[in-house]
Amino acid sequence: MKLIGILLIVIGILMIILKEVNFTTKKEVADLGPIEIKKKEQHTLAWPLYAGIGIAACGVIVLAAGSRKTS
Repeated sequence: MKLIGILLIVIGILMIILKEVNFTTKKEVADLGPIEIKKKEQHTLAWPLYAGIGIAACGVIVLAAGSRKTS
């Protein structure tokens, strides 16, 4: 439980700091024998600030519940 709580806290903090992630994918448009046409597409994955805060808060709750259970 402690490990899951710590991971949730770290993921939540990263989501607060990095508000979006950009990545590129390659897509094959046409394949005409020896000729291939490929296209690169830029994608952005964004999330609201409250999602990171909520995940970090859940991590704190899980961490507190895990430490209370073992005590």
